[in-house]
Amino acid sequence: MDDKYDVSQNPLATENIGKLIMKFAVPAIISMLVGALYNIVDQIFIGQSVGMLGNAATNVSFPLTTISTAIALLIGVGSASNFNLELGKGNKERAGYIAGNGVGLLVILGILLSIIIIIFLKPLLNAFGATTEVMPYAITYTGITTLGIPFLVFSTGASTLVRADGSPTYAMFSVILGAVLYVVLDYIFVFQFNMGMAGAAWATVIGQVASSIMIVVYLTRFKTVELSKKYLRIGKEYFLAIISLGMASFFNQMAMTVVQIAMNNTLTYYGSLSKYGSEIPLASVGIVSKVNVVFMAFVIGTSIGCQPINGFNYGAKNYERVRKTYLTAITITTTIATIAFLCFQLFPRQIIGIFGDGSPEYFDFAIKYIRIYMLLTFANGIQPVTSSFFTSIGKATRGTVLSLTRQIIFLLPLIVIFPIFFGIEGVMYAGSIADGAAAIVALLLVSIEIRSMTSEKIITEV
Repeated sequence: MDDKYDVSQNPLATENIGKLIMKFAVPAIISMLVGALYNIVDQIFIGQSVGMLGNAATNVSFPLTTISTAIALLIGVGSASNFNLELGKGNKERAGYIAGNGVGLLVILGILLSIIIIIFLKPLLNAFGATTEVMPYAITYTGITTLGIPFLVFSTGASTLVRADGSPTYAMFSVILGAVLYVVLDYIFVFQFNMGMAGAAWATVIGQVASSIMIVVYLTRFKTVELSKKYLRIGKEYFLAIISLGMASFFNQMAMTVVQIAMNNTLTYYGSLSKYGSEIPLASVGIVSKVNVVFMAFVIGTSIGCQPINGFNYGAKNYERVRKTYLTAITITTTIATIAFLCFQLFPRQIIGIFGDGSPEYFDFAIKYIRIYMLLTFANGIQPVTSSFFTSIGKATRGTVLSLTRQIIFLLPLIVIFPIFFGIEGVMYAGSIADGAAAIVALLLVSIEIRSMTSEKIITEV
């Protein structure tokens, strides 16, 4: 097999940037939206059939989903970023080893994660903020969805490789298949068979299995490189390369997990000291986080769609195309973020009402939370897009630092400190302040990089 790859023949190097972003980002956005549907439909169906405690239970179990996604993106994004960088440099053989190692690691880590969660399920749910009333629902739901974690990790991670191979539409349909099957089964299991939390959980697992099957079928027909057995053997060199570029996405997801756990426990404690009690804040925040996932699907989907364009052209030293891709992505995501901001501020009651009814106190807290916590949503596209940008061009350290800014550096300390002075409402203000601070840091870092590329004085990162 020829180790060199003809860079000039790849449309990533020649096609119009706007068209390329549409080609890769739209399927990625749809995939992310459909993925968000898993959580949204769960929240709606459970809210309508089980009630507030069921919604609180899905919120308590949500960190396990973000942990699984973190593992998937660690390997998936790391593999895809390296894959496109190596292709851009013309190193087809090395690109094959990167892709093969990525597939093998996804399988191994998904199984290990599922086993660990099964063993420590109840202690984990306690740590995630489950109250005595919520725990039975959380045990039922999470005990089943944990069985699908290997499939969730594999389908989420490997779909990035499918996109990197030039097939974003196939990756999209693999997610859609699982989601459509899931929604149909969720309705049947929850409402027709009256299976409650268990029904929603089993529908989730079956949908994830279906998506994984489609991905496996594609990998047997990988276009750029034939993924033979030799590529699947895990090698230290490739493992470290994958981890280095996947770390930013991993830390971003894990930061979300840490913040979610801290927030659940903060809300439980300070909620018990307020007129709302513990369960109302726990259920309300779960709903808002799921709604936010829908908005972030557009942002993350755009970032994912730009990854192969940025990576390939940076590897090929087409810096002007890299710069233009980033600026176009920021324009798109900021426009979407502004629309989301208006929805959160103008229609909070309608958004909360989709997920079932509740007491006046429940709606009072939920409406106040969504308006204040999401106050700077219009700036929320900047940090994720910029973090993904640095990762895609091989600047792993900067991408990782940026991925930690909002969640760990700013938000986590604020949701611990602010409630001491402002009670449970302190959590709300912490979110908007962290959003603004993270956006400023991202703009400062990327402006330096863009100027460097414009003058073709590329800074080599150690």
